[in-house]
Amino acid sequence: MSRLNYHHLYYFWQVAKQGNLTQTAQKLHISQSALSTQIKQLEQAMDVQLFVRQGRSLTLTESGYHALSYAEEIFRNGEELETLLTSGKTLPGATIRIGILSTISRNFIEQFIQPLINQNDCRYVLQSMSQTGLLNALGELQVDVALTNIAVRGSNKQNWQSRVLARQAVAIIGPPGLGLGDQLGEAYRNQRWVLPYGENPLRAAFDAFAAQYQLQPEIVAESDDMAMLRLLTRDTGALAVMPEVVVKDELDHGTLKRYMLLPNVYENFYALTMTRRVVHPKLDMLIRPLL
Repeated sequence: MSRLNYHHLYYFWQVAKQGNLTQTAQKLHISQSALSTQIKQLEQAMDVQLFVRQGRSLTLTESGYHALSYAEEIFRNGEELETLLTSGKTLPGATIRIGILSTISRNFIEQFIQPLINQNDCRYVLQSMSQTGLLNALGELQVDVALTNIAVRGSNKQNWQSRVLARQAVAIIGPPGLGLGDQLGEAYRNQRWVLPYGENPLRAAFDAFAAQYQLQPEIVAESDDMAMLRLLTRDTGALAVMPEVVVKDELDHGTLKRYMLLPNVYENFYALTMTRRVVHPKLDMLIRPLL
């Protein structure tokens, strides 16, 4: 049986925020001695000192700071739970949990969460996982929304909702000064490449163009992670195939250059949700076109 008494923890939390035993006792309408006793019982149960007295004020020990951090989370979640159970609604400031496909572009993720970056009334958590992990997390209500570049469809067991947030053209990108034109041809045949790995639709599209133009590319590296492809493109001097958003900063600063777009080749970015009774109030703000 746990020795943690949450009633005692609540009194500790209030004193820790106030920093003064007398003022906290007045606020809670209990005697100072009773409040002090509650905190001492918590310290004894946990066999730890949470406060040191400095004059009339109480200062948190290192253990006290850790306890305060957890107490903040516990009682914030308690408030959210109470609101959810009594009204069927989530607080606007409740934590929003975003699942992210581990191989997706980090620049795209930053575009998606920009409305949250620009406000301070809501905490958000980003969780990176596989496509299967994303779908399981959605089904178990562990995340509010999932970001992926892999299309999914609903089933008899799960009612996924998939919305296209962005549809971005795929480009051939590399270091400046290579003298390449905007059409695949002879100049591209002697180039080195870093390419998406495996059963990636971008890789399949490039392979089709390479076969059409008999490029026989010299492949120096492959990765299924767009963040890794970004680094490889920047550091190897080779050409790469990816949406421009992946290397937006490098293109803006001129360290990389777009040479051409692959005709009729696009990467789609999706927001996945599930039909649920309680929806985070900020979700509609996030799921918006990023075209």
